[in-house]
Amino acid sequence: MSSHNALLAGTRKGLLLFERNGNGWHATAQWFGGQPVSYSMHDPRTNTLWACLDHGHWGQKLHRSRDWGTTWEEVKAPAYPEGAEIKAGTPATLRYIWSIGAGGTDRPNTVFLGTEPGGLFRSDDGGDSFTLVDSLWNHPSRQESWFGGGRDYAGIHSIITDPRDSNRQLIGISCAGVFETTDDGATWAPINKGLRADYLPNPDVEVGHDPHLLAMAPNNPDVLWQQNHCGIFRSTDGGRQWEQVSTEGNDAHFGFAIAVDERNPDRAWVVPAQSDGARMAIGGALRVCRTDDGGRTWTTFTNGLPQQTCFDVVYRHALDVSGDTLAFASTTGNMFISEDGGNSWHEQANYLPPVYSLRFASRG
Repeated sequence: MSSHNALLAGTRKGLLLFERNGNGWHATAQWFGGQPVSYSMHDPRTNTLWACLDHGHWGQKLHRSRDWGTTWEEVKAPAYPEGAEIKAGTPATLRYIWSIGAGGTDRPNTVFLGTEPGGLFRSDDGGDSFTLVDSLWNHPSRQESWFGGGRDYAGIHSIITDPRDSNRQLIGISCAGVFETTDDGATWAPINKGLRADYLPNPDVEVGHDPHLLAMAPNNPDVLWQQNHCGIFRSTDGGRQWEQVSTEGNDAHFGFAIAVDERNPDRAWVVPAQSDGARMAIGGALRVCRTDDGGRTWTTFTNGLPQQTCFDVVYRHALDVSGDTLAFASTTGNMFISEDGGNSWHEQANYLPPVYSLRFASRG
């Protein structure tokens, strides 16, 4: 059973709220109709809803609600400082807000934003103002070794704070890899040993990897998982060393989203795609893969999922887990929920706009 009773779905045409009612989930609210919502989440530290908008005319917008959507307040979007450059001669301007990350529970007003072209922004006043984290932006690898993965420039899509130590953050960058700070952002170092970048002349580079999503095991923060452009990788020592736990040709290998069990660091789920060149359900059949042994073996589950003429693909932020409940939604506008750890699934919604993010939340 899920410990959460709500789902936030950021879509191409607005933000949708689904709430558990009895034995099912039902759409109960819609906000920002017609506008792309690139990411949305609930921050339980302050009971705040956040929504990032990729407005086609007005650019990037950031909104928050402190009353569960009864009212929304626009927050000033982060801005790159004057003179900041992506590369020499290319001014840095905000192109996309890709993710929101919470600081530690002991720092309820600390919030992070991951953006394209590769800037991490920090707020220590609950989002009233954001400042570029200069120490990461000025990392010596950025101008020469960071580049776009599916977008024009590098982007930060994963932001994780170690629950044991608020001074330690991990971020995932496409394309650069995983970076870590242990001193509250004063310094940053890449932790990509064991990863592969097969699309580069040297696949073992220190910087230049493409993690599609980075996840930390809630009950053992030293166990990290990532769905990567070149496979699925796992670390059991906090990112010091990564090991590939997928095999090309198997169902579980290429994809974007990954979710880790809250109680078992060896259990994780992916919704695989056919390949980099064919980003759609494998063989026209939608499936979910789960490992219960740290990636040594993967099991494919299809019960309740469409098995013919299916083109669904799941973006990096559109799979989530809470207890035994999993939910994912696709770019084809279909949403599925499992209440038994992924063994079986049921269709929750169809005909949605393309879904960019899907995140569990708790409404008190």
